[in-house]
Amino acid sequence: MLTSKQHYKETILLAWPLILTQVGHIITGMVDTIFLGQIGVAEQAAGIFANNIYILLLVFGIGLSYATTPLVTAANEKNDLEEKASLFKNSLFLNFGTSIILFFILFFSAPLLQYLQQPADVVALATPFYEVLIFSLLPLSIFFVCKQYCEGLSNTSAGLIISILGNLLNIVLNYLLINGYMGLPKMGYMGSAWATFIARSFMGIAFLYLMYKTPALNAIFTVFKKVKVNMKHLGELAKIGFNSAMQFTFEVAAFVIAGLMAGSFGKEQIDAHGIALHIAAFTYMFGSGIGSAATIRIGIFNAQNNWQEVKAAGLTAIKLVLMVMGGCGLIFLVLHQYLPTIFSSEKGVIELASELLLIAALFQLFDGLQVTVIGILRGLEDVRISTLITFIGYWVIALGLCYVLAFTFKLEVIGVWIGLLVSLIFVGLTLFWRFRYLYKKHLPSLTTKSTKISHERH
Repeated sequence: MLTSKQHYKETILLAWPLILTQVGHIITGMVDTIFLGQIGVAEQAAGIFANNIYILLLVFGIGLSYATTPLVTAANEKNDLEEKASLFKNSLFLNFGTSIILFFILFFSAPLLQYLQQPADVVALATPFYEVLIFSLLPLSIFFVCKQYCEGLSNTSAGLIISILGNLLNIVLNYLLINGYMGLPKMGYMGSAWATFIARSFMGIAFLYLMYKTPALNAIFTVFKKVKVNMKHLGELAKIGFNSAMQFTFEVAAFVIAGLMAGSFGKEQIDAHGIALHIAAFTYMFGSGIGSAATIRIGIFNAQNNWQEVKAAGLTAIKLVLMVMGGCGLIFLVLHQYLPTIFSSEKGVIELASELLLIAALFQLFDGLQVTVIGILRGLEDVRISTLITFIGYWVIALGLCYVLAFTFKLEVIGVWIGLLVSLIFVGLTLFWRFRYLYKKHLPSLTTKSTKISHERH
């Protein structure tokens, strides 16, 4: 059995590249928001609004790809090359096909943006921005399949490399396309949408190329033509992936709808909500990275049916995320007035965003707890109960409270964020109870054995 120190070391070694990779996805949106904030309040609000609607279905696709990791981990434990290749091919088929469906849903929903009770000038600017942004769903589906496959092999560096390159490209293109430098057209705020699309297209294509050219990863391509798209692997991927996708979607949908509630109070509230959410999402990725590392490690021990190590690895990940997210909460408390100034120079927006960050500081521990335990349960392929918990937490508790506090009690966007805080506390604690129930259920013999040894010694 591994020592506590070994568990911490292995979790951290897996987690830090994942954290940087996850942070890279958030940085793309943060960079766009910063550049748009330099143009104007309406342009920044339009970018935030368009991103909020787009991300609602993007996270469904991301969650669907997460099924790849535990299944590839199990195949890798058996050293089954054909099964790994088949899982990769079937995952590409499932995720790219789903992204096409999601794209058409988003494309045909563009005219509906005007009915979401947002400021008219914001909707007018957001619509063309949104129509460009949604094309990046297709290359991102390829990126995430490659990323989750590599994580199933405990290779977390490949995704990190591609994310860094993609974000650097996004920053450069934002600067060039918005301002029209180096002979490129001056596109204004729309330059940010095109920069994001080009950078994400690069990430998907580059990741496939990296896998094909890397000796440690390209073995599956030797049998790629041999394996077929099949119902067995599609079914396994869909079973885990659909539940993971719904978990992500329930949470993100709650935040998106919360953003629409905030938007009904004006452009400043949209910007303040968007800025505070970007900052909170940035720290959330630390928890998400630790949760992804937990999925990999728990998946290995689950394949071995080693529940002693499942318990130890899971509790280690939880303790680690509580320490990290607790530190993030303290940073929010200390710097809540400074952090919004990175995104905006508007006094009203900064003041309101700084108040929201105080609430975000309170939910850091529970946000980290819930995403880490979801990762643990995914590694155990236990996804149905956690999906139900996230549905109740985000769609029943969060949205109900957000509406009542914002509109009935007239707390506006502050009420929205208090509702989100309560839901995160509920989801985090309930998911932890689920994990605790599972390891206690599978370790009764261990408890009995320990008690028997103790009696014999006495």
